Amino acid sequence: MEARNKKIEDWFAMIKQGQIVLPRFQRHEAWRPAQVVGSLENILRDPPLPIGALLTLEVGDKELFHSRPIVGAPKPAGKVALHLLDGQQRMTALWRSLTGDYRRDGVDVLVKLVPDEEGEEAGEDAEAIDAPKVEIVKRWDRKGVLQPVWANDPVTMFEQGYLPVTILCPGAEGEAALEAWEDALDGAGLLTKALTKRASALRQRVSGYNIPFLSLTSSTGRDTALDVFIKMNTSATPLKDFDIVVAQLESATGDSLHDMVGELVASVPAARDFGRIEDSILSVAALLMERPPLKKTYLDTSFGNEFASVWDRLKHGFKHGIAFLRSEAILNEQCLPSDVAVYLICALWADVPEHGFDAGGNARTLIRKALWRACYTNRYGKTSATRAYADYKALRDIIAGKTDTACELFDEVFNPLPAKEEMVLAGWPGRKDRLPRAMLATGLRRGALDFADGASITSDNFHGREFHHLYPVGVLSGDRADEKVNRALNCALISWTTNRKVGAQTPSEYIAKRAAKASLGENVVRQRLESHLVPFDALVGDDYDAFLTARAELIHADMTILCDGAMPQ
Repeated sequence: MEARNKKIEDWFAMIKQGQIVLPRFQRHEAWRPAQVVGSLENILRDPPLPIGALLTLEVGDKELFHSRPIVGAPKPAGKVALHLLDGQQRMTALWRSLTGDYRRDGVDVLVKLVPDEEGEEAGEDAEAIDAPKVEIVKRWDRKGVLQPVWANDPVTMFEQGYLPVTILCPGAEGEAALEAWEDALDGAGLLTKALTKRASALRQRVSGYNIPFLSLTSSTGRDTALDVFIKMNTSATPLKDFDIVVAQLESATGDSLHDMVGELVASVPAARDFGRIEDSILSVAALLMERPPLKKTYLDTSFGNEFASVWDRLKHGFKHGIAFLRSEAILNEQCLPSDVAVYLICALWADVPEHGFDAGGNARTLIRKALWRACYTNRYGKTSATRAYADYKALRDIIAGKTDTACELFDEVFNPLPAKEEMVLAGWPGRKDRLPRAMLATGLRRGALDFADGASITSDNFHGREFHHLYPVGVLSGDRADEKVNRALNCALISWTTNRKVGAQTPSEYIAKRAAKASLGENVVRQRLESHLVPFDALVGDDYDAFLTARAELIHADMTILCDGAMPQ
């Protein structure tokens, strides 16, 4: 390993020529605006401050890893010279800000010409330190005009006390930007020798700033380079489990997990609706390898080696597992009672044949039973990964026809279903809480017709609906923080237009008005309410406690049927 320095203008020259790229297992851009600003201010400061070192891997005759260019940089046209193993966030921030690429994200990076007095560092001589401030300004469109308007023109920007950071970019593009900026200010009679000198000095600080780096030679092996990458990233800004598996898989097989995930999402777009798909993929893969979905499993180097061997089964599992969740009215993450439900169900579907789903012990019925018991019991409250692993193995064997296998998930003594009294006390399903979400999904399973237009709930119209208080807050207590108001049994998903019309009316009042407007009268409204497992007569009785008890009985009855693997009628 060799330690060296390279100026920003030299780094940029290599990036422009496509000589320095990122190994594709690197995670994507993650820095926040404050981190971008901090790096630029350290560089522009006189005397400057460090922004950290980089780690590179020299490329020999052939790249050891799949690669991609830095965000906003041109694709390599010739031979790649270096892989940037560590420091991509810093280099990406510098490249995108100085070349103006952040404009694609709706922001401009500006340098404040006159520093704030309160920004001076305590105890230091203000005249000895030149520390320009950097600001990131959000841009937005209003009737075809980009806002704020003053940032659209160099002159009005200067009058606000700013210059664009792009005029400080090393190379011909920066020189052209500086020349255009100076011409604009000169045309407005604002360009002075002092201003020209100031811009030139800041530009020199950027281009001449040295960024140190450690370089692994081209003789370094894939495993060694990968090991250094993981250890350096884990000791500084920790990598996520998925990032490490990405690196391990590419090192072991040459396959890109990012490409594989893209392939999965393209075939099952709904998979992204159930939380972070990368985490779900790791969990399903672990189960299919007959391992618990734990960090220890993912960090084992053999996990990356075996990943490709379960990929086809995993894709099959996601295809049928996600479709099954939606058919059971668990439409997305917002009505998902437990994360375990996603990866356990997808893993179970992985080995169910494409045709003949009832073969091997009636797989669909068994998986339905497992799904709803996973949602309604406390089985996965603690040590969820190891318990899901144990249940997966037992359920997989039952599906395969080994009928003598017992599954702890189905043990009524250790994993009892909630009583009706527990359902009455369950909180608001808009919060991420298992039992309220399970009750919501059970209510949606009968179609959940909208009160006004009669449309059935689907994944497509879910986000057009709102969590509605059947007994409005104003009728009960007027306090939205009241725990008794925010009960799962007092909730129904209806369209926002319907929700706005309810107001602070008793159920009997707003139901009567809705019935009068419905072309088929009260029976239509009754049908639509009952499709949410809302008891019509109890609702319009205007007795909140009696209503909670009546609805708890309906949901409890359907829960019992579902948790036995059957279909409520």
